[in-house]
Amino acid sequence: MLKNLKMNDYNHLCYFTIPSFEEYISVTHCFTSRIGGVSDGDNTSLNLSFKTGDTAEKVRENYERVCNALNIPMENLVLSDQVHGDRIKIVSSEDRGKGILMNSDIYEIDALITNEKNVALVTLYADCVPIFILDPKRNVIALAHAGWKGTVLKIGAKVINRMKEEFSTDPKDCIVAIGPSIGNCCYEVDQIVIDEFNKYFTNLSKFVISKGDNKYMLDLWKANKLALEEIGVLARNITVSNICTQCNHDILFSHRADKGKTGRMAGILQLR
Repeated sequence: MLKNLKMNDYNHLCYFTIPSFEEYISVTHCFTSRIGGVSDGDNTSLNLSFKTGDTAEKVRENYERVCNALNIPMENLVLSDQVHGDRIKIVSSEDRGKGILMNSDIYEIDALITNEKNVALVTLYADCVPIFILDPKRNVIALAHAGWKGTVLKIGAKVINRMKEEFSTDPKDCIVAIGPSIGNCCYEVDQIVIDEFNKYFTNLSKFVISKGDNKYMLDLWKANKLALEEIGVLARNITVSNICTQCNHDILFSHRADKGKTGRMAGILQLR
């Protein structure tokens, strides 16, 4: 597996970290695998979603194990409510625990931002693209969930623009990582998807390969990277994991590989 992330093991729980983020002591982060939890069946074993038929007790035990590995309190976590859109929410210490330890009023949100310490952002994945963002100069972090619809809407760029508006972030200062997700090796789409990309992108030849018969291989990693570079994020500050969830579904949940019956991994990012 060609990868630009680091794999870690904590009491048989496997998770990834981003070398460029590890250079900053101001953040704690990870992208989980499917290895090291207590869930079973389609959710085996480190499922972190309450919406895949798993029991709440097992999901919370899985979160507890991840939090132990990261050395962060479980009550710091704030869970998004993803709908493949481009809505963004700025969260604070008042939101800690929402969606995991208590009911949440966070609805239809695909990206979270905070500038507060000890607020751990959580977004969930099983093929879609996780986008980790750190502004180390102004101590602002964000996590964005980008399936093909979020990628079309350039959600990563919109998050950084929101950080610019609210916290005076300069895109050139941002450190970004595009995490494990379905790669162009496996992600075949039809003409309808490509037509949507044509509405928002002018350079499809850089991330779309035609297979004929209105079938295409789509590179979500490159599309998201291009959108980020367009608003001023430096190419050298963007890490692309190069880890395909479908190719590696023995250690990663993949909606396509598991035909829709699968658990979810989490991106977690916290200022400390």
